[in-house]
Order: sequence, then structure tokens, then C-alpha cells
Amino acid sequence: MSDPSPAYTVPSGESNLKSAILIGAVLALVASNIYLYLQVDRLKGDLTKQREALSTEIANVRELASVTTESQRRHLDNLRNELDTTRQQAVQAASQAKSEALSRTDQVARRLAEEQQRQHQQVASELNQVKQVATTATSKLENVSTEVSNVKTEVASTKSELDKTIADLKRVTGDLGVTSGLVATNSKELAALKRLGERNYFEFNLGKTKQPQRVGDITLLLKKADAKRNRYTVEVFADDKKTEKKDKTINEPVQFYTSKARQPYEIVVNQVKKDQIIGYLATPKEQIAR
Repeated sequence: MSDPSPAYTVPSGESNLKSAILIGAVLALVASNIYLYLQVDRLKGDLTKQREALSTEIANVRELASVTTESQRRHLDNLRNELDTTRQQAVQAASQAKSEALSRTDQVARRLAEEQQRQHQQVASELNQVKQVATTATSKLENVSTEVSNVKTEVASTKSELDKTIADLKRVTGDLGVTSGLVATNSKELAALKRLGERNYFEFNLGKTKQPQRVGDITLLLKKADAKRNRYTVEVFADDKKTEKKDKTINEPVQFYTSKARQPYEIVVNQVKKDQIIGYLATPKEQIAR
């Protein structure tokens, strides 16, 4: 028969540890309760202070609202008083403006009447001036008409004289055997030829020089001038050619051809002086190559 197992016995050291832990837990719980109580008490004090502050603020707000309401009421009263005053002033101003407007209207009406009268007088004065100017213009117009009639008479006389001058001109056979155009023997007849407009005319006063002188579209060089015999010799430069016209007389058509025209050019000398000839060059109107 076996022996029974011996019973488990807790050591004394382990029992002391558990007791210490239990006592510590109890102390901690007591301390926690004390802390919570103190916190609750402090919170109650803070809540009481906040309630008092809130009550004070509400009282202040109520007082301020009362003051504001009273101030607004006084402001509204002031506004009503100002409105009444402004209405009265507006009525007075409207009455005064109406009175001033009527007065101003009367003044403008008077000024308008005066201005109309002044303009009427001015128009009447200007009308009289216009009548005087019209009378003067009519008189001047009659004078102009008389002058025009005189001018017409002079023009008719000039035309008649021109026709007579042209009728007195002659057609002469030139040195090439070609019947020339009308030949002018003086400045008056040359002016008549220019007005007739059958040819181009270029006047020249040619002295005896070493270089040829330009006349129209040609050049001329005077070689000899015999004033006693009214004869001269001249060299003609045209189309890069030189032609000598020797021992020619005054009013004789000196003819030569150029490549620019079918009809001949003509030189007519009206005066022969010492080392000088005076005359004109006549060229065809139509410049057509031969």
C-alpha cells in the first residue's frame, strides 16, 4: 500500500507579497477617489463662477439693449424732426424758385423783345445797304456791258486787221523750188501767222559765233552777213548733216528736209545787220518720218 501525496503548503514569502499588492491597490483606489472628489469640487467651483459671469454679462446686455433702444428712439425722433424741417424748407425753396423763375422769365421775355427789335432794325439797315449795293452793281454791270461791247468791237477790229494782214501775206517759192507757206516780213505778220496756227514758228536773233546756236530742233551757224546787200550765208545742222545755204536774201524761204517731216523746214530772215541776222524758223505741224 503506497503512501498518500503530501499537501501543498504556500510559502510565507509569497503570502506577504500578495498582501502588499492588495494593500497597494486599496491605497491607490482611495487616492483615486480622493483625486476625483477634488476634481469634482473644483469643477463645481468653476461652474459656479461661470454662472455668475454669465448672469453679469446677461445683465450688461440687457442694460446695453435698453440704452441702444432709447438711443435709436431718440435718433428716430431727430430724423422725424429733420424730415419735417426739410419739408418746410423744400416748400419755401419751391415757392422762392417759382417766384425767381417767373421773374427770370419776364427778364428773358423783355430781352428777347429788345433783341428782336434790334435785329429788325439791323436787317432793315442791311436791306438798305443791299439795295444800295444792288444799285451800284447795276450801274457797274451797265459799265461792264459797255466795256464788253467795246472789247467785242476791238476784237472784231483786231480780227479784221488780222484777216487783212493774213490776206496781205504771200506764198513764195523757196530755194528748193517748193512753194512755201505764207511768209512774214515783220513781227506783226509773224504774230498773225502764229495765231493762224498752220505751222510751228521759232524766232531767232543769230550772231556770228564759232559755235552753232540752237533754234527749234536744229542748229544754225552764221558764216556771213552783208548788211548793204541784205544777203547772208548760214550753215544748217539737222539729222547729223550740215547744209550750207549761201548768199541768201531777206524774206526768201530757205528750205531743207529732215527725217521728221514730209514737208520742208523753212528759214526766213527779215533783217540782215553787221554779223547778225534776225528771222524765224517754220516747221510743219505733223512730224512724220519720210
